[in-house]
Amino acid sequence: MTQSDDISTVMTDIGQRAKAASQILATATSKQKEAALLASADAVWATRAQIIASNAKDLDFGRAKGLSDAMMDRLLLDESRIQGIVDGLRAVAGQDDPVGTVLEEWQQPTGLKIQRVRTPLGVIGVIYESRPNVTADAGALCLKSGNAVILRGGSESFHSAQAIHACLVQGLEAADLPADAVQLVPTRDRAAVQELLAMTDYVDVIVPRGGKGLVGLVQREARVPVFAHLEGIVHIYLDKDADPQKALDIVVNAKTRRTGICGAAECLLIHQDIAETVGKAVLTALADKSVEIRAVAGLPGPEGMIAATNDDWGKEYLDSIIAARQVADIDEAIEYIRQHHSQHTDCIITEDDAAVGQFFAKLDSAILMHNASTQFADGGEFGMGAEIGIATGKMHARGPVGAMQLTSFKYLVRGDGAVRS
Repeated sequence: MTQSDDISTVMTDIGQRAKAASQILATATSKQKEAALLASADAVWATRAQIIASNAKDLDFGRAKGLSDAMMDRLLLDESRIQGIVDGLRAVAGQDDPVGTVLEEWQQPTGLKIQRVRTPLGVIGVIYESRPNVTADAGALCLKSGNAVILRGGSESFHSAQAIHACLVQGLEAADLPADAVQLVPTRDRAAVQELLAMTDYVDVIVPRGGKGLVGLVQREARVPVFAHLEGIVHIYLDKDADPQKALDIVVNAKTRRTGICGAAECLLIHQDIAETVGKAVLTALADKSVEIRAVAGLPGPEGMIAATNDDWGKEYLDSIIAARQVADIDEAIEYIRQHHSQHTDCIITEDDAAVGQFFAKLDSAILMHNASTQFADGGEFGMGAEIGIATGKMHARGPVGAMQLTSFKYLVRGDGAVRS
């Protein structure tokens, strides 16, 4: 599949098979979908050694490509992370089936009885980068919501994705569901992405999950509707009434737990009244964790801080780097966040309820947090079992996209010989 004509043929075949599978999956029973997901989880755990061996090939590829430590961490699978994949599959399996849920019902004076019910979207194309667990997350959520899915993983996770995908196929077959319900694009060639973005006859929505470059490409070139998952330019504001211990614990966790995920904190805003006390203590704790601090001139902090440049504001580092500056008050913090964030996740640390109310009301991020690590910006932590991404747009889906967000609705209208005058 090195020639574009061959890739076009392959992608068209994938699209046709996905469309046919989606029509079967739309009427699959809840028990079938649950059984498929549980069997997939069992297969992942049973083949964990093979998955880790496949992942080792991807890690070698990533090293040769010169991926950063944070990107290598995103790519890595070990037994504990495979356990997380298994847990996610089982959690999605145990959720209520969203398909067919009655959202609203009423009766008109004409005698018509009307229901608005959840229905699958159809075929979803998911384009993602280095995190191989997205293969399981996206496959599980699409299956649960009655959608067929075409997965196009990143070149770095090529072998890991194949190994995980094989487990999902095994689960589908065990539940007597079509294997074509979850398909994986079998090539690293970027021409396959271009084909997928134009498959309006077969694909109902595209979900890009990755960096700004990937999402920008998809938004520019897709002819299929897109759920945008933009970069995580995450801010934390330390208010003048922040609890010192909470501030220290939350900021250190938000930045250092995993630096390469979209919920990692990238910019710290510190109220000027606590810059010498709470703010300095937090920055010192970050420095002790080997975080590089890029700060405005005059900000109190540990030795070794680097002078920030204009490029450091509104930047997603995905690394052990954080930008920091002081602000005069909450109004300045809010205005700064409005100018520089990506509407993904922003957090306030304070004991002042009025400040929380102001922060929540005046900012329009998909996720706003109070006194909690931004690393919780994750569908699994929201009780969704897994997520297909964090949607930052305002149409249809927003925030963590779980099974429920992968449905639309239709109206069921019942009459008894009703005619319109």
